[in-house]
Amino acid sequence: MGIKERQERDREAVRRAILDAARDLFVSEGYANVSIRKIAERIEYSKDDIFFALAEEGFRILSDPARGERPQAAAGDPFDGLRAMFWRLYEFSRDYPQYFALMFVDRNVPRITREYERFTFTRNLKIQAAEQIQACIDAKRFPATVRPMAALRVLTMGLLGVAVMHLGDRLSPSENADDLARDVLDVLIAGLQSGTELRSSGPPLHCPEIEAKTAIEAKS
Repeated sequence: MGIKERQERDREAVRRAILDAARDLFVSEGYANVSIRKIAERIEYSKDDIFFALAEEGFRILSDPARGERPQAAAGDPFDGLRAMFWRLYEFSRDYPQYFALMFVDRNVPRITREYERFTFTRNLKIQAAEQIQACIDAKRFPATVRPMAALRVLTMGLLGVAVMHLGDRLSPSENADDLARDVLDVLIAGLQSGTELRSSGPPLHCPEIEAKTAIEAKS
């Protein structure tokens, strides 16, 4: 067994131990009563190890194409694929609130670029979303002036906003979070269709930090 394979095996063992401990504590004590420290004490791993393992698992759940995907989305109107993709983000926040809070809300957790090899598939998610927006442009459902990465950022922020308000119990009792999320998605898409000029540039498609590390390792 090579060094890389051994490292992968060891990392998977750590990840499984962390997830098993977290799951057991969430069930036995309730999510609100479980801290990262409690999980760390149970399995004797660092907080960073725990975060990266949980975040990796969360992103894999989010990237699972079977979750929330409409069967006709991939082959039909590119809008179907676009809506399905961003609706899956909202559904993830609703169905996996613990993961969502850790990945998108908690400002104390480390950036995933520290473990860039483990999260290469998150870049693929971003690329797929940008390609889906470009498909809408190519199909003339969006104007040619729409910049895919800027549109990606706006759509993401809209759905994340609803998700955070729902997660933080900041919606009124009369509000339906699912309906609000659908309205936000519809309004944002309509705005893009109308040719509304976006001031923001959106995130870079490629991460300079990751590419620099990759280049250094390639030379070594």
